[in-house]
Amino acid sequence: MYQYSEFDRQFVQLRANQYRDQLQRWQTGSLPELEFKPLRLQNGWYVQRFAPMLRVAVPYGELSSAQLRVLAKIARDFDHKEAHDTSNANAGLSEVPTLPDRCAHFTTRQNVQYNWIPLARSADVMDLLASVNMHGIQTSGNCIRNITTDALAGIAVDEVADPRPFAEIMRQWSTLHPEFAFLPRKFKIAITGAREDRAATAWHDVGLRLLRNVDGDLGFQVRVGGGMGRTPIIGAVIREFLPWSQILNYLEAVVRAYNRFGRRDNIYKARIKILVKAEGQAFVDQVEAEYADILEKDGAPHTITQAELDRVSAFFVPPALQCDRKSADAKIAHILKAAAEDDVEFSRWLNQNVKPHQNPDLRAVTLSFKRLGQAPGDATAEQLERAAELVDRFSAGEARVTHEQNLLLPWVRCDQLPELWREARRLGLAKPNIGLLTDMIACPGGDFCDLANARSLPLAQAILGRYKDLDELHDLGEIDLHISGCINSCGHHHSGHIGILGVDKDGQEWYQITLGGSDGTRLSGESVPGKVVGPSFAASEVPDVIEALLDTYRATRNDGETFIGTLRRTGPDAFKSAANAVRTHTARAAA
Repeated sequence: MYQYSEFDRQFVQLRANQYRDQLQRWQTGSLPELEFKPLRLQNGWYVQRFAPMLRVAVPYGELSSAQLRVLAKIARDFDHKEAHDTSNANAGLSEVPTLPDRCAHFTTRQNVQYNWIPLARSADVMDLLASVNMHGIQTSGNCIRNITTDALAGIAVDEVADPRPFAEIMRQWSTLHPEFAFLPRKFKIAITGAREDRAATAWHDVGLRLLRNVDGDLGFQVRVGGGMGRTPIIGAVIREFLPWSQILNYLEAVVRAYNRFGRRDNIYKARIKILVKAEGQAFVDQVEAEYADILEKDGAPHTITQAELDRVSAFFVPPALQCDRKSADAKIAHILKAAAEDDVEFSRWLNQNVKPHQNPDLRAVTLSFKRLGQAPGDATAEQLERAAELVDRFSAGEARVTHEQNLLLPWVRCDQLPELWREARRLGLAKPNIGLLTDMIACPGGDFCDLANARSLPLAQAILGRYKDLDELHDLGEIDLHISGCINSCGHHHSGHIGILGVDKDGQEWYQITLGGSDGTRLSGESVPGKVVGPSFAASEVPDVIEALLDTYRATRNDGETFIGTLRRTGPDAFKSAANAVRTHTARAAA
């Protein structure tokens, strides 16, 4: 993991001190609300439906056990629902379940959020975060946001090069960049170094993929203009190969062009994807012209030297772990034997939650935070503390937030897998459902978010409740289910094999269903947006619609065929008919 220098630590603490001064001036009335709002947003403090929401930056998803413990302390000591008035909890929506508090929420962009911290206590939280080199800088606003990567970065067996050193260099370059602090709209960058795109790079404003050319030189494929929201667009490749040393100069050219020509008159048309779609080759030409100027007139000031790459890469060397002397094959044989003798659930856990590693003595293990009674991606204070203990015991003190809103342990010894499984199962974090239907992505939705048209969490709970049987889940196989409470698509419904989108119809919650989306992984193939099944469904119908879709899959699949594979082979018509039959049945029952 990157280790903060004394300069880094002072910078973050000074930012926390500045925020405390701003908060105090706002509380005494000397700083007007209109002036305080952009200052709190620049530190990650939103005001949502019932209470403030804090977004904490987790660059490329890496967390230490010490940071996890501070996140747990914030959840326990500050994230309190009773500090806020929720008497209008329905707020135009139908009856809502008990809203969770005293927990943190893992996001799809590898950040952490809280939903109930009073602004009066926000400066104390900023000091706590600063004590472990954390903050909320650039987690909001029209700037370059948190740079994300593959959760398996640096350990994936299909990796061409580790993207984390580049992500850290980009983070340092983009933080408080004076030209890019007030872009037309927010700006998101994702980077992968693997052949399989587990970072969903094609769905980002800029998506970067490390690769080698025919001569073996390392560089980047550059995509620009991806995004979800009202207009889902897959990013266009504008450079097939860019030498790695020039990535900051080229990114500067991209963002300069966006800053100059991006729309500022319409928030819905302000993202770079709209500019790229509207201008096409003219946008690419402008980027290339800016890049040429940066190289020739400015002297390529952001060229990354080999010495700088080596300096930053030194922070990301694998930890020194004491492995026993048995061969990897012997370890795996021992583990599989233990699985057969111990518990079928352990065997399933090995298959679903444990991934191969570049080091044959190690494995990457995902802790599942998807279970009935808990919102997808939520982690209670106790779970965070216990997870920190597991991270210390089994993963050299390091964990990673995943795109799917779970926590991954990247440095687990093979011979410790049985012990880790037993400990994780005791804590309720070993559900063997990673990649399966109930490992869903869901945004907080209308229960928390001011922008949402409908709630996500009750639907997630209904589906989790209906599909509790592990035999059924494993029979259904790998399925990406994504739920968004509004068109802003924080739940990434466009990229789900099955997507659910909350919409408003005359003040009532309804839901659109999409089929066939992909985020670019091995299972899903090339990134594509899903297609709408038909008219929207009432909340009460959605679980039945999901069941009808899955029944259609079981009835038409070939042996060993996945849901997305069957859908693409047969086409969507049978699935659409099954979904729409639910509405017909509901209408007849009502009549």
